Amino acid sequence: MLHPVSKLFGEMVFTDKKMKQSLSRKTYRQFHKSIDGNNKELIDLNLANRIAKAMKKWAIKKGATHFTHWFQPLNGVTAEKHESFLIPDSHGTALMSFSGKELIKGETDGSSFPTGGLRSTFEARGYTAWDASSFAFVKNQTLYIPTIFLTYSGQVLDSKTPLHRSSTAIKEQVKRLVHLFGKQPKRVRVTVGAEQEYFLISKRIYDQRLDLKITGRTLFGAPSPRTQELENHYYGDIKTPVMKFMSDLDNELWHLGIPAKTRHNEVAPCQHELACTYERVSVATDHNQIVMETMRKVAERHDLVCLLHEKPFAGMNGSGKHNNWSVTTDVTGNLLDPGDQPETNYCFLLFLVCVIAGVDEYADLLRLSVATASNDHRLGGNEAPPAIISIFLGEEISSILEAMITHKDYTRKNSALAKHGVKFVADFTGDRSDRNRTSPFAFTGTKFEFRMPGSSMNISCANIMLNTAVADVIQRTCDALEKTPSQENIKSMIAKLYTEHKRILFDGNGYSAEWQEEAKRRGLFNFKSTPEAVMRYTDEKNVALFKRHGIFTASEAKAREHIALDEYCNTIKIEVATMLEMYNRQIFPSVLKTEKGLMTLIKDKHDLQISAELDLACLKTITDLLAQMHSAKEQLVTSLEKSLKMADLSERAKFCCDEVLVNMKTLRKHCDHLETIIPKKIWYFPAYSDILFDI
Repeated sequence: MLHPVSKLFGEMVFTDKKMKQSLSRKTYRQFHKSIDGNNKELIDLNLANRIAKAMKKWAIKKGATHFTHWFQPLNGVTAEKHESFLIPDSHGTALMSFSGKELIKGETDGSSFPTGGLRSTFEARGYTAWDASSFAFVKNQTLYIPTIFLTYSGQVLDSKTPLHRSSTAIKEQVKRLVHLFGKQPKRVRVTVGAEQEYFLISKRIYDQRLDLKITGRTLFGAPSPRTQELENHYYGDIKTPVMKFMSDLDNELWHLGIPAKTRHNEVAPCQHELACTYERVSVATDHNQIVMETMRKVAERHDLVCLLHEKPFAGMNGSGKHNNWSVTTDVTGNLLDPGDQPETNYCFLLFLVCVIAGVDEYADLLRLSVATASNDHRLGGNEAPPAIISIFLGEEISSILEAMITHKDYTRKNSALAKHGVKFVADFTGDRSDRNRTSPFAFTGTKFEFRMPGSSMNISCANIMLNTAVADVIQRTCDALEKTPSQENIKSMIAKLYTEHKRILFDGNGYSAEWQEEAKRRGLFNFKSTPEAVMRYTDEKNVALFKRHGIFTASEAKAREHIALDEYCNTIKIEVATMLEMYNRQIFPSVLKTEKGLMTLIKDKHDLQISAELDLACLKTITDLLAQMHSAKEQLVTSLEKSLKMADLSERAKFCCDEVLVNMKTLRKHCDHLETIIPKKIWYFPAYSDILFDI
């Protein structure tokens, strides 16, 4: 008998099982022949009409009155335009209609979304097209149809299309790699499990912070007396209001077929995590976008606000999104599973070194895939991976590969029995390798965990770059091995790739200053800011890579560079404008009010012939800080105005990074100092201690 949770899982999704039940056998088979990739049969209008009819009937039973083409433009969020099923007739009544044409194609404004110059304002037409590989679902009385998004002339305007292209590229090459070992896979899947970190705070408090409402992070705020120093929040007892939110969230996600699996408190106060189990990469991407949207909406119902900014609070842990990546086939299972004897599992080892080589050769692409103004605040801090890409393999796998290049026999170390000394606790063996939380790209037993993506990001870009980089190395490897795929040649190739790319491997402390110097000696990239990183989109070798595997044209790559730089500059512009409004309307008046109160007190004491020495000292401190604060504010205004006059976008982005951000930090430093002096009842917005400990 199914548990109620099992019954509700996927209830609002038009799953393959529901499609099979609602379509004729012929139609269902024809549909799968079209999407399974084993033939060239396309979804025609006749087939689409039959599927649309069944989909509409199911959706209406679930309460849907509208449908929407749901897509992922290049602004980091999703987009939707709702159309009703309602069609009036000549008799004054109405029918519920949904055609195959409406299913497979929609039209939207192709110039109002970020295009990076691919479309002018007057070139408005853009198309959405049904992505039949993802299930449709019902939410908010609307049938959501996952789609891709293209310009009128066929250029890519979304995150989903290049993700599918990259998946196709790596699948084709993985089939070749597995064939070297005498196997013929029919199905290859890139799988991803996303771990989503987030903050929950009181809506009452949130509404009093203009910076949180406008930018998602606090632009001012003196440190709280206590944050995460006691290390008692991580995995700690979940507070009742938070647990109610988490339970409601799980329920919503399960209805939508999203496999929410793990929930717990994270390191910082008010910080939490939700992790989903592994899914096909395009589905995992869709689901992570829905997770973020649902978190925000469920939080509102509980008088909470979900913050997905990478660094909402200075001096505390920020939020990331770990991207757990692997590749499976129907004949090998997970290619990143070492098995019981990894030293002789040459298929695993060959795939592994191809991943290592891909990450090394295209580390700049992985870095740019996580580059945003918000994630810059997080990367490199002692709570997140550094900006330098490196790989952690663990002791066992590293030892196997070292033995191969030195032509020595590998001697396996048996896993040690954990000695806990408690007779009523079962014995167990530890893993063969430790874990390294400072590594940006870590092998964790059966997968690679890419830890650099920020919490608010769409994970598609990271997976596009990873899929494409690995596909490129596998292609070259297979080109070299297919003529003579002997075990000795394969072992030699494993040793060769490992030797050529072992510079990317690092098992030590990624937070240390020593690693910064060591990485420099190894010739590894260290792009500390978004402007540095995103300029690599149009590097010659990267444009050639995109073209080779059909991911982006040169103009599409340039457009993405332009969009990333433009978003960076606009983010900082908005943050500066918010800072100035808070300064002029809240902080400055608070200081003046405090000064006036002190001057009145000093005058009264003088009239009573009472010493006002301490009051005068306090007034001088505040007055001096006010002068420094005002000077910093003027410098910030000047730097912003200068940046806005720069016509060259890359020049403006670099100036924002090198000058405007520095001036923002200076203004904040003085304001935060004043916050510790000004009486709390006069300071016009809640302090960190109010925000972090209100729930």
